[in-house]
Amino acid sequence: NAALILGVAGAGVGADMIVLSGVAGLLAGAFSMAAGEYVSMRSQREFHEYQIGLEREELERYPREEAAELALIYQAKGVEEGEARRLAERLIADPDRALDTLAREELGLNPDELGAPLGAALASFLAFCGGALIPLLPYLLLSPAHAFTGVLLATGISLFGVGAVLSLFTGRHALVGGLRMLAIGGAAGLATWLIGNGLGVALG
Repeated sequence: NAALILGVAGAGVGADMIVLSGVAGLLAGAFSMAAGEYVSMRSQREFHEYQIGLEREELERYPREEAAELALIYQAKGVEEGEARRLAERLIADPDRALDTLAREELGLNPDELGAPLGAALASFLAFCGGALIPLLPYLLLSPAHAFTGVLLATGISLFGVGAVLSLFTGRHALVGGLRMLAIGGAAGLATWLIGNGLGVALG
């Protein structure tokens, strides 16, 4: 959204048009991110439900084979062969427990935690809104004469902060991570401003 705002500002339009563009970019980005997250999470959940459904069918049709699979899984975990077989037989006698165990041990899935598409979409929507609002705030709070400088400062500080925080997870120095993020974001903003400025001059 910062790049969008800088591009529109580079075209030399008024503050009202910049705010309109920033709000449009915020909403368009937030809704598209939310929709993408919902579709992705929904597809993932449906795929996992399908896998569990196949496991349920196999459990109903081939209980002995599934019991043997469970026994092998427990043996791989260090359980003695005879005990592993007895444990598997007890589980197979309870189809619900057996399915839950097979889903966890064989598929690596927790049937109770397959993901919440709506929750993920809402989180993505709010996260994008929060980030996209940062470069927009200067035009909402400051005079037009100082808003552009405010965008540069707010965006620059935010980019550096995000890069520094990410360095905690990558093992890099915070200063290096912050400057790298700032450089990448700054390059994107500069490129968009130059394009907007060129279009503004051309369309005059």
